[in-house]
Amino acid sequence: MDQKRAIAALGALAQDTRLDLFRLLVTCGPEGLPAGVIAQRLGVQPSSLSFHLAQLAHAGLITQRRLSRQLIYSAEYGAMNELLAYLTENCCGRGASCAPDCNPADAFAKGEIDEAPARARQR
Repeated sequence: MDQKRAIAALGALAQDTRLDLFRLLVTCGPEGLPAGVIAQRLGVQPSSLSFHLAQLAHAGLITQRRLSRQLIYSAEYGAMNELLAYLTENCCGRGASCAPDCNPADAFAKGEIDEAPARARQR
């Protein structure tokens, strides 16, 4: 990840609703959530949610796909991992990243749905 993409991603996350939205999608795995469910869970008006979703999509942090008449949004784990790696590129002065790589296929294949254990495991 280059500096320009990192700044765009950090800028997109530097807002309460978008940060909550991204964190919600990360906990849902690759299946994602429909826009209506996201709006309900976050208590955000659909018109406002559309703006926030567009900002995160433009930064490459989420993806959108159509399923019948619904738009489903998912976290873009590759971009998240790249951002973490960029931020920790020279962690501890070693010249190597020590950022954890999130692989949702592993966690969700094991049936984990509670975000607390996943966070504890990453620390």
